[in-house]
Amino acid sequence: MSTASASQAPSPFRTRAEKIRDREEKREAVLRAAVRMFNARGYHATSLDDVAASLGISKPTIYHYLGNKEQVLIECVTRGLEPLRLAAEAARHEPGSGLDRLRKFLRHYAQINMDDFGRCVVRTGDESLSPDGAALFRAGKRDIDLALRGLIEAGVADGSIAPVDVKMAAFALAGALNWPARWHDPAGPMTVDAIADALVDTVIGGLAPRP
Repeated sequence: MSTASASQAPSPFRTRAEKIRDREEKREAVLRAAVRMFNARGYHATSLDDVAASLGISKPTIYHYLGNKEQVLIECVTRGLEPLRLAAEAARHEPGSGLDRLRKFLRHYAQINMDDFGRCVVRTGDESLSPDGAALFRAGKRDIDLALRGLIEAGVADGSIAPVDVKMAAFALAGALNWPARWHDPAGPMTVDAIADALVDTVIGGLAPRP
């Protein structure tokens, strides 16, 4: 075989980029399997053995990609909270009134909470976690609450939202839009977008100034 032909032979070894992509795909598969079981069975009723069996892998493989059971849950709720944070940040820079910006954020909020990871945020209680894990989880939720309050305050300031108790309004809005995470059926007749629109139209009406 000539030197030229040998240099053109395909390598049987994966490139670094291929290894990284393979690792991320496997990590994502484990996360998706875990979050769906947490949502369906509850955190305490789900074991990593269950998650591993659903994927045809061993429990040590999960440890390799994500860590222990609490670390898996923390990753799941982080994946649910981050889109909410980004949606709130994007809404702050949207054109229009404060009420318009709040409406856009609430629509995203409702949609995200019907995703697997958003659903996990709503269904997970602090008591499921260690003190350190619970503190991290509460901090993430507090950031979203403060962002929601900020959007309400901006609407009150520009007159597009009636004067309200901002804290109570934020609790009421979040409470209403968290419920689909408990009853929404992905196989049901209404789409996520349709549910989000209907809910936001219902809850936002009480915030508009009255003539």
